Amino acid sequence: MSSPQKIRVAIVGCGNIADRYAERIKTYPTCDLVGFSDLDPARARAFAAKFGGRAYESLEQMLADPGIALVVNLTIHFAHYAVVKQCLLAGKHVHTEKPLALRYVDAKELVDLAAARGLRLGSAPITYMGEAQQTAWKLLRSGQAGPVRLVYADINHGRIEAWHPNPEPFYEVGIQWDVGVYPLTLLTTMFGKVRRVTATGKVVHPHRVTKEGRKFTITTPDYVLAMLEFEEGLTARLSANFYVAGGKQGGGIEFNGDHGSVYLGNFQGFNASVEYAPFGGKYEPVPLVRPPFDGVEFARAVDDMTQAMLAGRPQRASGSQAAHVVEILEAMGTSMKQGGVVAVNSSFAPPAPMDWAR
Repeated sequence: MSSPQKIRVAIVGCGNIADRYAERIKTYPTCDLVGFSDLDPARARAFAAKFGGRAYESLEQMLADPGIALVVNLTIHFAHYAVVKQCLLAGKHVHTEKPLALRYVDAKELVDLAAARGLRLGSAPITYMGEAQQTAWKLLRSGQAGPVRLVYADINHGRIEAWHPNPEPFYEVGIQWDVGVYPLTLLTTMFGKVRRVTATGKVVHPHRVTKEGRKFTITTPDYVLAMLEFEEGLTARLSANFYVAGGKQGGGIEFNGDHGSVYLGNFQGFNASVEYAPFGGKYEPVPLVRPPFDGVEFARAVDDMTQAMLAGRPQRASGSQAAHVVEILEAMGTSMKQGGVVAVNSSFAPPAPMDWAR
């Protein structure tokens, strides 16, 4: 299906983020970007004209092509489960945008299906692969801050309708599923499994207006607050909203240990600042482990997966970790609706640090 040197890759879902994926995949020496599919075939044709490769008239036509080894799923949240399952049943390896699914039972089904068929399954978000995030993790692993007991993660993600052409689905799925998933994946990468969740949420700003002037109303909380208790003893507070743009708290994560604190200036940007402060002392900047990518290299996990396929090693972005995060998100929703503490039971093997950050 693929040459010894390259894995043939196709993208399904030619929407807002697909350009950034395609641009980077084209630069990876282990990837051969060969095609595109979208519910609107015209968009697939536009991508094929821009990046090269074939425009498939349907996903079924794409999956029938024996030359494709890996499908990158960039469809909307609500379609992820069905599209990933269809790809796995067709014998394709899959990397999908987040979340893996919107129910844990569905996420686990996909993980089990991939394992049963000997296929690789990975999922965004993968911002833990960024230079700033890897720098913070390396500093934490060094023990300089001591045992980390308390983490503050804050996300002020603004108002989707200010920039996105189709904001309603983001509000329908909710802030925790669209953006809270980023720090949850980062923290589980660094500290392992979450075992208990307590959460609350509310609609802060129900009446919205798109850039085109279309009015719509949201009913899913656009502000959530959660306490996460990790198996190894760490406690984290996650606060996220679709209302404040930037703000002084921005999107930073603070890791507080017995001897000091590490501050990651942004949960998402690979070029975010990293700082360290001894207990009770002043924060000072920490140099990144290597020059960073400017912004977020969303397709970095595709590069890692294709390298892993050729080398015969596990890829870092795993379906099992993505499913664990889905269970955490589901537990947050249950706690918001019913109150109280909700248990999280799934497990996963955390990914290894990047080779250049060990």
